Order: sequence, then structure tokens, then C-alpha cells
Amino acid sequence: MGIRSPYDRDRFESAYDKVMAKWPADREAVTVPTPFGETYVNACGPADGRPLVLLPGGGGATSASWYAQAADLARTHRLYAMDLIGAPGRSVPVVDRRPRTVADLTAWLDAVLDGLRAPVVDLGGHSYGGWIALHYALRAPARVRRLFLLDPTQCFAGFETASLLHALPMLLRPTPRRVRAFLEWETGGVPLDPDWLRLQEAGAGFPSARPVTGPRPAPEALSGLNASVLLLLAGSSRTYDTHLVAARAGGLLPRVETDILPDVSLPHSRLRSSGGTPIALPHAAPERLGRHLTGFLGS
Repeated sequence: MGIRSPYDRDRFESAYDKVMAKWPADREAVTVPTPFGETYVNACGPADGRPLVLLPGGGGATSASWYAQAADLARTHRLYAMDLIGAPGRSVPVVDRRPRTVADLTAWLDAVLDGLRAPVVDLGGHSYGGWIALHYALRAPARVRRLFLLDPTQCFAGFETASLLHALPMLLRPTPRRVRAFLEWETGGVPLDPDWLRLQEAGAGFPSARPVTGPRPAPEALSGLNASVLLLLAGSSRTYDTHLVAARAGGLLPRVETDILPDVSLPHSRLRSSGGTPIALPHAAPERLGRHLTGFLGS
């Protein structure tokens, strides 16, 4: 039987736990207090490993979405994957104290890193999480050693019109069926992990706060970014013009390695008219993607 209401907390928690069961066995949950509320962090990997912070997409994505990459990345790093404050997941925002600006997001992430005792980190984000990660690296450059952006949105180009039009039913009334329909369109009908898909469906109608959105980073700011950047793009993306994003990033970022992954389409659902909050990480880890991430972060 399907979910009877737009949001069912028990169903969401059950789906979350099922995806988290795919994480490494040494995974532990950490709660970090911040001025904006308690941030829920899933951690694994060697305690003395270099800190690697992972940000999920927005909408219905959570830290659980990194399950396909967690084991490989945690071999050499202390992995910290967090649920965004005010978004679906187990982070608990303070009432009337949610992040409203990019400066707020920077302050929130600063507080999380302070709580984790991680003064300098490798940082990565998918989709909307890539947008946050890039803005953070620009505003707190001393804290970011290496930055990887996995199919980031609103960083170098806007959304394709077709993607926004297909997302419109979810914008008007998010339901599990509409979430599934958009994901199936966006990924071209490629089979999705059923547990991951149920988690996305269960997030429909989650009582989340309006996400922080805004313009793309200024060209002069991007040109001054000193961190090494790995930009991985889905060759079959329906969200944006892949080659336009690659060209703009290559022309602006001084230390960027870009690769377009052929025949890969990464899900970005739950787009909003306010600028968009993509939802999920790829439900599987293509071998080429894994090699890129481990090679870049290990160098």
C-alpha cells in the first residue's frame, strides 16, 4: 500500500534506516549543536583520517544518499555526511532560526566543522549541496583543502526549461507518485535502487523550511578560488547544458579538473521556483566516478 498522506514520518524513518543499512558497518551518528539547530551527521572511517565533509542535494535528499560512495571514501578519510538543517532528514532546526542567506549557511557549516573539531577539510557536494560547498569554499577558503562538485546546480549555468516544466507538478503538490514520475523522466527510465527510491518518495511533503537560494557565484570570485576543484558532470543530464557548464567552469576556476561521465544521468528532483533544490545523489557508483573521487582526494 502506498503512502496515504504527503508525508508519513514513520515511513520516512523506516526508509532512511533501510538506506543507511547500506553504509559501512563502523558508521556512527553524531549530533552537532549549531546556532541554527542540531545537525545530524553520519560518520565513518579511521578516526585519524583526513576529514571529508559531504553535503547532499536539497529537497528530499539526506546524508543517506552517499551510501554508494561511503565505503570507498572512508578507506582513507574520516567521512562526515550531514543532513542539511531545515531539510528532510534528522537534523532539528531551531524554530524561527533557519538559515536565510549564504552567510547563514557559511556560519552553520563553520559551527558544524567546529563541533567536529575539523579546522581544515576536504569538501564535496552533489547538486544543491555542490552549490553550498562552492559558496563555502569561496567564503571560508582557509578551511577547504580540496573541493569536489558532483553535478552541481546553479553554480555555472541555470536549469534547462524542460527540467523545470517536468518538475512543475511536484512544485504545485509534492506526492510520492509525482516524485517518482520526475525521477523516472530525469534519469531516462534507468532502473533506480528501490530502497533509495522509497526514501525519495517518503520525503514528499516533508515539513522543511524554504531553502536558501540566490545567484550563481560571481565570475571574479570563482577566478580567485585557490582550492583544487574536481568537477564531475553527468553526460546525459537533463537538468542543464553539460558542455556549457564545463566550459564556463574551465574558463573561470584556476585549478579545476573537469570530467563528463558518459551515459550517466544523476537525479535532481524537487526543483522549486525559488531557484531549485535538487534532491538526490546517484543511486549507484559508476566505477569511473569512484576512481575520480578517490584519486583526487588522495593526492
